[in-house]
Amino acid sequence: MTDILRAPLNWDEYFMLQAMMAAMRSKDPSTKVGSVFVDATNHQVSMGYNGFVAGIDESKLPWGKDANAGLENQKYGYVVHAEANAILHSPSSLQGARCYVTLFPCHECAKLIASKKISEVIFLSDKHANLESTRIAKKIFELSGIKYRKLEIETGTLNLVEQHLNHLTQAL
Repeated sequence: MTDILRAPLNWDEYFMLQAMMAAMRSKDPSTKVGSVFVDATNHQVSMGYNGFVAGIDESKLPWGKDANAGLENQKYGYVVHAEANAILHSPSSLQGARCYVTLFPCHECAKLIASKKISEVIFLSDKHANLESTRIAKKIFELSGIKYRKLEIETGTLNLVEQHLNHLTQAL
């Protein structure tokens, strides 16, 4: 338990772990994405996760992603991405904020991020780096002066989080 007493998480770790937790709210069986928007004073402004449009009967929509099925029969026609959800639900301006997101944004979310004048995107995974959508997103960020960088969370940090959660739940 002495590991739990190490220095506190740095801001990047702290907010990315929050984005990871937000991703756990997603019902998507294959890709769970979370995002957290943070202002210049390190206060969380908004968070979101990928899911179907709010308030609709989800039981009538597909989670499949077979490109041969047509967009109407795939999740892609109905899912709102984590970044878009966070932007939609933000109670205040996001200008100058940082976006922590578990998966590098697509070009549609990049357009929203750039339009809101976000200053930086910090991401965990870039598993779609070879897709045209990701290349377009990076170009949008570069043309609009938005910095982006990959965050590496050390295994030791994740182990400490696990230890801490176990410690908290043992007290119950």
